[in-house]
Amino acid sequence: MTRLRIARGTAVPMGSRMSTVSIAVAMLLGTATAAAQDAAAPQGQASAADSLEEIIVTGYRQSLNAALNTKRASIVAVDQIVADDIAAFPELNLAESVQRIPGISIQRDAGEGRQISVRGLGPQFTRVRINGMEALATIGTSDANGGTNRDRAFDFNVFASELFNSITVRKTASADVEEGALGATVDLRVARPFDYNGFTFVTGGKLGYNDLGDDFNPRGTVLISDTFGDGKFGALFSAAYSHRKLLDNGSSTVRWQQGGTAASNFNATLGSNYAGSGSTATLAEINNAFRPRIPRYDVYGDDQKRLGLTGSLQFAPTDGTLLTLDNLYAKFDSQRTETYLESPIFSSNGANGINKVRVQAAEVDEHNSLVYGVFDNVDIRTEDRFDDMTTKFRQHTLTLEQRLTDTLSLNAIAGYAKSEFENPIQTTLIWDANNVQGYTYDYRANSRLPVLGYGNANVTDPNAWHLVQIRQRPNGADNTFTNFGADLAWNATDALKLTGGAQFKKYEFSTTSFRLPSETAVSAQATVPTSSYSQLVKLTGVGAPAGTATVWATPDLDAAAGLMNLYDRSLFPLSINADLGNNRSVEEKDTGGFVAAQLSTSLFGIPVKGDLGVRYVRTQQSSTGWQQLSGGAQLITVDHSYNDTLPSLNIVANLTDTFLMRFGAAKVMARTGLGNLNPGGAVSISGQLKTVTAGNPLLDPTRATAIDLAGEWYFAKESLLSVALFYKDITSFVQTVRSTNQPFSNNPIGLPDSVATAACAAQGADPATCLVGWDFNIPANTPGGDLKGFEVSYQQPFAFLPAPFNNFGTILNYTYVDSKVAYRDSTGAIVRQATLTGLSKNGANATVYYDNGKWSARVSAAYRGDYLTTVPGRNGNAEEGTKSTLNLDFAAAWNVTDAFQLSLEGLNLTNEAQDQYVDTAADRLSYYHLQGREYLLGARYKF
Repeated sequence: MTRLRIARGTAVPMGSRMSTVSIAVAMLLGTATAAAQDAAAPQGQASAADSLEEIIVTGYRQSLNAALNTKRASIVAVDQIVADDIAAFPELNLAESVQRIPGISIQRDAGEGRQISVRGLGPQFTRVRINGMEALATIGTSDANGGTNRDRAFDFNVFASELFNSITVRKTASADVEEGALGATVDLRVARPFDYNGFTFVTGGKLGYNDLGDDFNPRGTVLISDTFGDGKFGALFSAAYSHRKLLDNGSSTVRWQQGGTAASNFNATLGSNYAGSGSTATLAEINNAFRPRIPRYDVYGDDQKRLGLTGSLQFAPTDGTLLTLDNLYAKFDSQRTETYLESPIFSSNGANGINKVRVQAAEVDEHNSLVYGVFDNVDIRTEDRFDDMTTKFRQHTLTLEQRLTDTLSLNAIAGYAKSEFENPIQTTLIWDANNVQGYTYDYRANSRLPVLGYGNANVTDPNAWHLVQIRQRPNGADNTFTNFGADLAWNATDALKLTGGAQFKKYEFSTTSFRLPSETAVSAQATVPTSSYSQLVKLTGVGAPAGTATVWATPDLDAAAGLMNLYDRSLFPLSINADLGNNRSVEEKDTGGFVAAQLSTSLFGIPVKGDLGVRYVRTQQSSTGWQQLSGGAQLITVDHSYNDTLPSLNIVANLTDTFLMRFGAAKVMARTGLGNLNPGGAVSISGQLKTVTAGNPLLDPTRATAIDLAGEWYFAKESLLSVALFYKDITSFVQTVRSTNQPFSNNPIGLPDSVATAACAAQGADPATCLVGWDFNIPANTPGGDLKGFEVSYQQPFAFLPAPFNNFGTILNYTYVDSKVAYRDSTGAIVRQATLTGLSKNGANATVYYDNGKWSARVSAAYRGDYLTTVPGRNGNAEEGTKSTLNLDFAAAWNVTDAFQLSLEGLNLTNEAQDQYVDTAADRLSYYHLQGREYLLGARYKF
């Protein structure tokens, strides 16, 4: 519980050590105006603050009040989430918290929020600032969830939520905030010593339990803060640690693909290769249908450790000077295992692959999907992959707030931030068993959890398998920001404030990737008995149907490492040559400045305030990568620069004491994704998938004109009903133009055939079909399209109800977004009109809470509709996407004393699945995983 007493006759100077929450509550009650009157009142004269009494605000409602007040007072459209107490952010994960804001949806990884989308625009269009400067933190994950993050999307799960005091989401642009966001700018702020009054100490711990992984997961936090020297100097330190283990189980297919050519069909001789018993389709229909590329079940295990540290020093020698040094360190360690039981032959080509498979029975559904089959001569596989990953993030920022005169003030910032992601071990061992008779897959009864039967194969016997591949693919990605900025603000009159400033920002990105020259196991390795390095893996918690193999033998990487000396680089030398496309870098230098005017006046008796400004920025890019030339690979660098002039306007009109209207208009831009800027081309072969991916370092950014209109009705204390309309005309869009199943000679960047044959030889691919069946992915600037939508939000405590119902309250919001973008092929022809990738048309949040100061509880539901991820889809599919989700969470707390609290939380109570698909109409399975429910029991002490 926080007690706030507004002293009679006391003004709140710049740099005041009142807490953020206290300031917000004071503003809510009008005390900011009263304080200003006090400062101007003659000595001894009664002030407006004299009538104020002690106000008590507590808990979750306290955080809602502070956020509501920030929204109401701001000229730009903002939403905010603040800690409801010291080091007590309302969720365990920052992304999980921010999804409660209207218009925001999240993407999850390993059961927790990772990235956010704002008003239909994906994570790459959102900028994140920490303590006032831009930063980027990235992690690595499974291939199905994107692998190593080598783009501009911010991974929120690097950080412990307890490190932060507030998240502010700026949905409209203003000239004083740096460019780079099409969706929103998100500001994260750590705790500082002047947020608290004198000595403060808080410690707490939680013990979590996951019902799928059957593991206990601890987390703890501590914060200590104090002020010295008559309140002129303050120091704060905080730390947060968590250890989380979980299972992440399910099924996947790595998409579906169509036959269509003799090299990719079941043998076309009906008499010899098609028994036809029990089938409802002809062989021609079966060969023309889409089949799962790699039908399989997956068992993932994650072991994550998260450490966060903050240190903040503040110095206020006078009322007009505030100097703040913020330091933030985060370390996110993750060890992940991935184990599969699968049949990759359905993705293969050629006589040694799919052509030898004999169809015993099959069924093709109304969407031309081969949903059932019994097959002979099938090669099956088990593989075990281990990743050891670490992200280290550090940031140092020095800010100065200096009042130069009564009307002129200076704000300056200098900062450095670096995120280092390392994946030094990514090792996979692959066992095969060939010519299995009676193999079955069946998606008819359950399109997400199929029956997979392995015929006459004994999948639990390690001696039934033989080693075919050893993969080692260590990689990493670094992101560095160096930032300098300063601005001046001049209060020209009581109604007019003029601001201007300049900024220089340097951003550096680099990524590396290594592979073995050949991933085919040699005879010395293949002759090591598989039984000497085997383990049994069990699939649990997903409800696999009867007839499915749920226990199988797979390689034990720890044992194999010792037997084969897997990490002896004289035996297993690594090279960048097999993955040149992921050895690249980008350097950007952004030089910009702005001027703006803020006006507060009255028009026709209506109070109006606004902000009109313009920002200019010059971006200088230097992109380096490997290009395959006739003489071999060569490292090249391409320079590119562009300028942007970005005007912005925000107006707020208080039509009544409780109702206001907002209008915003701006030119906005977001710099091109880092992968698209690669000046080289990458030639990769993964299984039977052969891909050429090239970049375009001369791409312009995505640019748009944004218009916003909102009405906000603060109809009662702590209450809001609002409607916001938004529109973005995206005039310059970057999309990946795809060409599928092409001869290698058709590649658009002029690579010689020798590049393909060398890659095939290195990966052990069939040389007879090496030059056919390639996919090309090349980015290009396209005209884009428009995006439009609306948000509705309602928030109210039920104070009007009789006790005890007066302690209840609710927060509800709904967002609708739509867009039309023309997707083009390599010739420039429009192949599809569809929504933006990452855009969910429908999103909603609902929270019902109870808070009486002693007890508090809340239940929250978050809904995100379907969204597309790839358009056009790969392997001939119309598109790829992710299914809708509805996540339900619960939290309760008991304040045993003013200093001691007990809590209970439940996350993902509906055990919502991650469900990815290909082709919206056919709804073919790509990836379907469950992570289980998590429960946490906690205790917290403060003084």
